[in-house]
Amino acid sequence: QVRLVESGGGLVQAGGSLRLSCVASGSSFSLSAMGWYRQAPGKQRELVARIISGGNTMYADSAKGRFTISRDNAKNTVYLQMDSLKPEDTAVYYCTHGGPGGVWGQGTQVTVSS
Repeated sequence: QVRLVESGGGLVQAGGSLRLSCVASGSSFSLSAMGWYRQAPGKQRELVARIISGGNTMYADSAKGRFTISRDNAKNTVYLQMDSLKPEDTAVYYCTHGGPGGVWGQGTQVTVSS
């Protein structure tokens, strides 16, 4: 049974940075695709970034150039470094294991004030 625990959310001013972490347990982490999604109030959940086992990454257009996804297989952890944050980045951020049909974490709130 895979379990994901996110951390690192919080309140930050526009232009600031946050680093989200997601620790996975109970899985062959290094072989799994990992991703970050977010859901803002009143909006659908959307993909932010994902990273596959070989390290290749992809980003939503809104995240390109500002966010960086990375993984540390020795620590079973995936990160989302978020720089130049904007108020529209405010959302609950979720970590996923194995794609959107896989396992989800409980989410961590990110609030960006203007």
